[in-house]
Amino acid sequence: MTANTVSTVPSGNSNALLLLLKARTFIALILVTVFFTIFAPNFLSAANLVIMSKHVALNAFLAIGMTFVIISGGIDLSVGSIVGLCGMVAGYLVLHGIDLGLGWSIQFNTLEICLMVIVVGIFIGAINAFLITKLNVAPFIATLGTLYVARGAAMLSSDGRTFPNLNGNPEYGSDSFRWIGAGDVLGIPVSIWMLVAVGVLAAYIAMRTPLGRFIYAVGGNERAAGLSGVKVTQVKYFVYMFSGFCGALVGIIISSQLVAAHPATGDTFELNAIAAAVLGGTSMAGGRGKIGGTIIGAFVIGVLSDGLVMMGVSSFWQTVIKGLVIIAAVVIDQAQQRVQARVALQQQAALGQ
Repeated sequence: MTANTVSTVPSGNSNALLLLLKARTFIALILVTVFFTIFAPNFLSAANLVIMSKHVALNAFLAIGMTFVIISGGIDLSVGSIVGLCGMVAGYLVLHGIDLGLGWSIQFNTLEICLMVIVVGIFIGAINAFLITKLNVAPFIATLGTLYVARGAAMLSSDGRTFPNLNGNPEYGSDSFRWIGAGDVLGIPVSIWMLVAVGVLAAYIAMRTPLGRFIYAVGGNERAAGLSGVKVTQVKYFVYMFSGFCGALVGIIISSQLVAAHPATGDTFELNAIAAAVLGGTSMAGGRGKIGGTIIGAFVIGVLSDGLVMMGVSSFWQTVIKGLVIIAAVVIDQAQQRVQARVALQQQAALGQ
């Protein structure tokens, strides 16, 4: 077999096309940034960049957790509701602590509140993993169920009302809660520093640890991974618990930024997380994806959302556009896989000549 019989497209053109497809997320980020710089007034102003970076951070946290889940061959539809529930837990603890009855209560400082909220997020992730691994519930159905349960629990925690004025109490050391969402270090918002830490940790796990290799192996072929000695159940527990952890962080940050907690917070956030992961090159079939690409994808979604708002585009049209972005990302991902297969065949044919 010769190279000419494998494909009518020259190998050089195929390689160039493959390179463009792999860099599609970065190219998309440049294009949307240039577009809104031209058509949205004050898009690159310092104030708007700070606000936009905070929005991007929220989406990126969830997208990082979602990336691990999707790479492992699953999906997590519950992260938006985890954000809402964890925000409400944080708000309740800041305002009331834990009521013991008879006028007694236990109050907590900011660090203790954050740790308790994170435990809640991780626990919900563990429930998702239990449903999927032990009860053999499909990931879509399992996380859809916890989506409703967590959202309902958030509503029940306050009868649908907001927990306002989360300024904390200096006497209990909870007055620093606001700093998480409003503070900065060296002029950079705290949430961005948190994103850097979580992003570096996630990238290290994915690229440098056996756990990362196991996550890719489970997503590529779960049965083969299990036969090779990979502890599939533990891997799935990790990815869903990590996703819950990321959701808890976002719940804390939003309630701190707003100095209030509302049970509807995080509604549809899971869609933005999925969009960022897919746009960043994560395959919905599992087994493929990178944390760096996901973070760039989160920037694309963030820039797109804020730019459309600044241009006065209706929120309804924003939803339509985000849906089209997801569809386009999946279509391009399929095209990339076809081109990769073509290039592989060309290389095999060249070696066989």
